[in-house]
Amino acid sequence: MVFITRGLHDALLDMASEAEPERVTVVLATTPAEEFGDDVELDPETPVLTHFYLPEAGRSVRAVFGMDLGTPAGRGRAKFVSHPQGPAEPTREDDFAAAVLVAVPPWDDASMDAFDRSGTRLSLEILDAEPPRESLAND
Repeated sequence: MVFITRGLHDALLDMASEAEPERVTVVLATTPAEEFGDDVELDPETPVLTHFYLPEAGRSVRAVFGMDLGTPAGRGRAKFVSHPQGPAEPTREDDFAAAVLVAVPPWDDASMDAFDRSGTRLSLEILDAEPPRESLAND
């Protein structure tokens, strides 16, 4: 099962809708369920998809050197891809990850599914919970 916050889910669908007819590929990041406090009733170690890395970050370095500097090391075990013309499943052109979320028009709740690395459909659970606030200030 794959867990995603409502906010991230909706933001990804908006991004896909705005990019149509182009495809979108976005690296996703997780937050452990324990950091949500009482907002979610999951095992504390369960990863919840909460954030994404901007697709443009590091694009020029990747084009020249083939390295993805837009995603911090050890992050991004999940990806979101949009398929404006279908299919509603991962394709050979998609960058595979431990979990791949695929969306197709009409960009609503029913248009996104989760798959594992081998293309097997996984259950996708949308959580109405806000991820913990993060700060850049030194504590």
